[in-house]
Amino acid sequence: MGRINVCISTDENYSRYAAVVIASILANAKDDDDLNFYILDGGISEDSKSKILQLKAIKDCKINFVKIDNELFSDFVHVKTHGYLSLPAYYRLKAASLLSDLERIIYFDCDVVVNSSLEKLFTFDLDGLPIGGVSDIKPQMRRKNPGYVNSGVLVMDLECIRKHNIEKELTDWTNEHFSEIKMGDQQIINEVLKGRIKLLPSKWNVQSSNFTNRSSYEVHPNIIHYVGRQKPWKYGNWNYFKWYYRKYEAMTPWAPHKTEEEIRHEDFEGLKGYLKYRPLFFLRPRFFKAVYYTYIRPLK
Repeated sequence: MGRINVCISTDENYSRYAAVVIASILANAKDDDDLNFYILDGGISEDSKSKILQLKAIKDCKINFVKIDNELFSDFVHVKTHGYLSLPAYYRLKAASLLSDLERIIYFDCDVVVNSSLEKLFTFDLDGLPIGGVSDIKPQMRRKNPGYVNSGVLVMDLECIRKHNIEKELTDWTNEHFSEIKMGDQQIINEVLKGRIKLLPSKWNVQSSNFTNRSSYEVHPNIIHYVGRQKPWKYGNWNYFKWYYRKYEAMTPWAPHKTEEEIRHEDFEGLKGYLKYRPLFFLRPRFFKAVYYTYIRPLK
């Protein structure tokens, strides 16, 4: 297998979560996967960089830190979006110029874990389109645009993006529709590239915030994306796939070293919190659909 280029954007605040993404990729790579990581660095401390470099012990790879001048993203600083998104979320919009020597990358958000080799995803045929992504979990967005994708996992043909000057399109649209933007970089990408995005199989970005709220009921998802505010690193979260996150977090220098009793107590607190938030969740049709696809259908 040839080279696989992976890109992640982060600052110091999210560096430990970026490390979990990298650990999960390395843990599931094939022996001949030549992994090259490009970390778009929005202000990572030297200590955190040193810890990230320690991940090479899982599997030999190349880890490159690309220092970012935030002045390049002045057009995006005040875009209204979710409170948990920061400026590094917009770095992907200029990946083609920031990584000018690369032809293609897989871009990941920091709230993702990978459970398989990335070979097939990296070599996916985009049919000449600039990016590929998986349908977003929100049905209202797909009703407006059937090709609307989640921007947390993207295959990006950087050569195509450069050839068609798409970075300028993204910036121009942002400036022209500034007051309309509610979903940050994801909305910008989907509006500008409407009709020019290759839809990828759902297993490459299963978006999940709890047991019932999942974009796909893949039994063994290749990639899990922890969408919304219920991040797996938050105490008392109630995410169905959080055990995957714990598994890969334990491989990083940031491993929390919790006891089994502490984990059980945290899970109990998470259940209590979810019951308080949605006390009758088990009566919702979506809950029974999730039970069927998770436990019953795989037995057939």
